[in-house]
Amino acid sequence: MTDTVIDWLCAGDPAIRWQTERDLLNAPESTWSSSRRAVGSVGWGKRILECQDRSGTWGGGLYSPKWTSTTYTLILLTRFGLATDDQRAKNGCAQLLEGATWVGGGVSYWKTHTYPELCVNAMVLGVCSYFALDDERIDDIARMLVDASLEGGGWNCRDRHGDTHPSFHTTISVLEGLAHWSALRSSAEAMPAMADAHEMLLDHGMYRSHRTGEVIDPTWEEAHFPPRWHYDILRGLDDMRAAGVKPDPRARDAVDVVLRARKPDGRWSKGSQYGGEVFFPLEPGRVRGRWNTLRALRVLRWWDER
Repeated sequence: MTDTVIDWLCAGDPAIRWQTERDLLNAPESTWSSSRRAVGSVGWGKRILECQDRSGTWGGGLYSPKWTSTTYTLILLTRFGLATDDQRAKNGCAQLLEGATWVGGGVSYWKTHTYPELCVNAMVLGVCSYFALDDERIDDIARMLVDASLEGGGWNCRDRHGDTHPSFHTTISVLEGLAHWSALRSSAEAMPAMADAHEMLLDHGMYRSHRTGEVIDPTWEEAHFPPRWHYDILRGLDDMRAAGVKPDPRARDAVDVVLRARKPDGRWSKGSQYGGEVFFPLEPGRVRGRWNTLRALRVLRWWDER
C-alpha cells in the first residue's frame, strides 16, 4: 500500500474517501465522519438520491428492475455509507415492507410465492436495519432467517422449498443482513448461525467444493462492484473482516487470489459488471477500480494482522 494509491483513493467520491480514512489510515472518527456526511450531498450518493420518486421508491419497483429498483438502490446506498438517519432512505425502506406480501414470516414481491425467498429477505433486512427503520417486522424477518440456517451452516434461498445445500450467494446476503440487524438491536441472537455460516465458507476455502476441491464458479475469482446478489471471493473475505472473524489458514488460497489480481501499480481493476439497468456507471471505462482497490487493501490488512 503506497501513498500514491492512498492519495488516489482519497481523491475519489466521498463514499470511497471516508472508508479509506477509517479502514486504511486509522483516521480519527472526527475526520472520517466528516467525509462520510458528504455522501448524501455530493457525488454518487447525491445523484442516486435525486432519482427517488415521490412515493419513496426507485426505478418504479420494489425488487425489480435490476439494478434500479428500491431494494438494490438502498443496498448500494448502504455500501456508500449514507447516514443511517437519512429520511429519504428510511422512506424507501418503509415502502419495501408496506408494499410486500407477507408469507412465512418474511416478505415476498411475487404473488405466486407461498414461501419467503431468503436471499431477498436478507437484503430487505439489511437495508431496513442499516437505516434503523422503526418497525418490529424486521425482527420477524431476522428470526425467520436465523431459524432457516442449515444444519451444516449457511442458507439456501429456497431451503424451505426442498433445497438443503447452502448457496454462497444467499449465505453472504444473509450474513450481511443479520450483521446490520445485530448492530441495530445490540443483539447476539444471530451470532451462532452467523458463526456456523462463516465456518461453512472456510471449510470450502471460500470458493471450492468441499468434496472435490475444485473451484465452484471461476467468476468468483474476479471482484465485482457492486456485487448485487452475487457472491465472489473478495466479497466473502470482506465480510469476514467486517464481522471480526479471525483470519484462518483455510482462507489462505482465497487471499492469494486477491493478491494475484493486484496490478503492477498497486491497484485492482474495476472488474466486470453484472448486466442490467443502472442509473449511471460508478467507474466508467476500462479503468482501475477504486472500490475493488479499497476492499482488497482492507482485506489484506486484516489478513496481515493475524
